[in-house]
Amino acid sequence: MKKTVYISLFSSLMVGSLYAQEVKVEKRDRVPSVKKAIGKAGELEIKNIDMVTKFKHMFSDGKVSGQIRTMYAGYDKKENGEKDTYATAIGGVLKYELASLYGFNGAVAFRTSQDIGFATGNRDDAKQNPELSSSKGNYTQMSEAYINYKYDNLNLRAGRQSIDTPLADADDIRMIPNTFEAYTATYILDDFNLMIGNLQKWQGYDAGLDDGWIDAGKDGTNFGGISYANELIEFSAWYYNITKTTNAFYADAGISYNINKNYSIHGGIQYLNESELDKSNIEANIYGAMLEFVAYDLGFNIAYNKSDKKNTKTSFSGTGGGTMFTSMDTMIIDEIADDRDANAIVSGLSYDIGNFNLLYAYGDFSGDKNSVGIKAHVVEQDIGFNYHVKEEFIVAAIYVMQEDKQSSIKTQNDWNRMQITLNYNF
Repeated sequence: MKKTVYISLFSSLMVGSLYAQEVKVEKRDRVPSVKKAIGKAGELEIKNIDMVTKFKHMFSDGKVSGQIRTMYAGYDKKENGEKDTYATAIGGVLKYELASLYGFNGAVAFRTSQDIGFATGNRDDAKQNPELSSSKGNYTQMSEAYINYKYDNLNLRAGRQSIDTPLADADDIRMIPNTFEAYTATYILDDFNLMIGNLQKWQGYDAGLDDGWIDAGKDGTNFGGISYANELIEFSAWYYNITKTTNAFYADAGISYNINKNYSIHGGIQYLNESELDKSNIEANIYGAMLEFVAYDLGFNIAYNKSDKKNTKTSFSGTGGGTMFTSMDTMIIDEIADDRDANAIVSGLSYDIGNFNLLYAYGDFSGDKNSVGIKAHVVEQDIGFNYHVKEEFIVAAIYVMQEDKQSSIKTQNDWNRMQITLNYNF
């Protein structure tokens, strides 16, 4: 799909690293999109590192962490002539992180995903789903390998690392999340977080598992940004130069207000502007807003995004596709924003009780006529849950139904999808 091509051009954007831990710019208790909510089920537990005074203790006091993950994912395709695909994979991550000596430490992590043959479609018959372990059925990478230095509120990190920020994130919704080769600097001042840096390469589900590490822009991406968050409000503003591709400006603002202990309101707005460089055809204006009302353990939410038409141009809403409020498990506004005005409305319900979380979302993505007179209209429904059997053991599942409302015959946008995930953190 076009999404993969656009992401490979833009694989770059923001990072915050704080004292050898992955720092998330998003500080909301409520996640801003369906895609972000789905990704939370796969989060790897972060272990605090020790501070030591002798070099040998950096190794003896180092921390080992990881995750064992098993996943089934299959597509029931409706388009004439298309075969159903499915795969079952086992894998995970093993990470070793040094203790800190005079502010210095480092870490290395390996990720792998291996198809289970008897529970995976035959590749020769085009029945294998390659999203989990590549078209070859296996994938292994040294996904993280970095050196970190912290002095007071300043943090510097160089090497392969995990990133979770507005326009570059792990997108941990399959077996292999995105990680990046990056050079970053972060400075925290009270409730403000300042970041600058450069991204060079990336790998993972959105980069294409058959390609391994690929370039993050022609000559990397240079960026700078600021974010602010307290208990009531938050905002962020970022500028990116994705070399020879686009200059991008992203900003968002949000509010979270507790009416009382049982009722709360959450809202936000966002804006993305991209200007074309070197005839890349990437140029866009995207606006968005979201509102959620939570009563006891039940949440009601609605989100909206609009992309303005740029003749012969297309948009890119971020590596991982989770930036826009309307991003769902599979559908994002970029899919229909090529050379046309496009709108996306997503509404949903969420229910949290104890260790059980339930989500339902309905998304309507519509695009006006493009330069050759073709409209677009796709509807996606997501039904998902995750259950914390124990603190370290999570069971998650999602069922996705996508339908092309514009075409009278079945197309590549007509299918149902099932995914079941087991995560064990150690």
